[in-house]
Amino acid sequence: MSAQPSLAPSLGPEPSDAPFYLPIGNEVEMFEAAWRRGLPLMLKGPTGCGKTRLVEHMAHRLGVGLHSVSCHEDMTASDLLGRFLLVGGDTSWVDGPLTRAVRKGGICYLDEIVEARPDAIVAIHSVADHRRELSLERLGGTTIKATPGFLLVVSYNPGYQSVLKDMKPSTRQRMISIDLDFPPADRERQILERETGVTGEIADDLVRLAQAVRRVQHAGLREAASTRTLVAAAALIEEGLGFVAAATAAIAGPLSDDPEIRAALVSMIQTYASDAN
Repeated sequence: MSAQPSLAPSLGPEPSDAPFYLPIGNEVEMFEAAWRRGLPLMLKGPTGCGKTRLVEHMAHRLGVGLHSVSCHEDMTASDLLGRFLLVGGDTSWVDGPLTRAVRKGGICYLDEIVEARPDAIVAIHSVADHRRELSLERLGGTTIKATPGFLLVVSYNPGYQSVLKDMKPSTRQRMISIDLDFPPADRERQILERETGVTGEIADDLVRLAQAVRRVQHAGLREAASTRTLVAAAALIEEGLGFVAAATAAIAGPLSDDPEIRAALVSMIQTYASDAN
């Protein structure tokens, strides 16, 4: 696939007002390279590890528009491409988010793509391969070529998907993959400090608590304590809540409703709270 000729070959330092994102690998450079070449991106990683924040950061850094779609089981191809709607007494065609991004350029971000219906996923195929175009059958088969600067980005959590909800090879092989995970301890602490202002032993103990929860192997615990949950706990602590109350509300509560699992999580939280004190 040829490079997009109208795009600059490289980017300078990120704008100071860009949404904060702390890289843990080469994901920023990979994202930039994919954008310059028009290569669709697939972001894979656990819930709350920073997939959406990376996309927001890169859209700002690249200076392009962002069209975000939270995929769900009722989402159809029309939700992405567009439909005829009654506007002011007349029936008019209204572009969907994917069509708007293809026309105008920018990033179209499909969050948790495997939640969408199969017809919606198939709709992205022609714009995700060498054709870089959309065919709008409801507009008489109108074909729209992607504007230079358009990039398709999708995300999903491989560990959460079942056999019935996974990306087909025909979709996956149209994209390049960036694998994301929770940041190492030193960088996760930096994120907490930057996002919430929490510092010192409290920041350290929140990070160690998250690492301990992530090591727990329990059939009833489908998700781990994410960086997102740590930021929420740290924010509550900065608002004056105690360590146990904040971590219980932001970490233990969202992770499980099972009384035994929740009690085990609260016990872990109390252990790290006593260490902090």
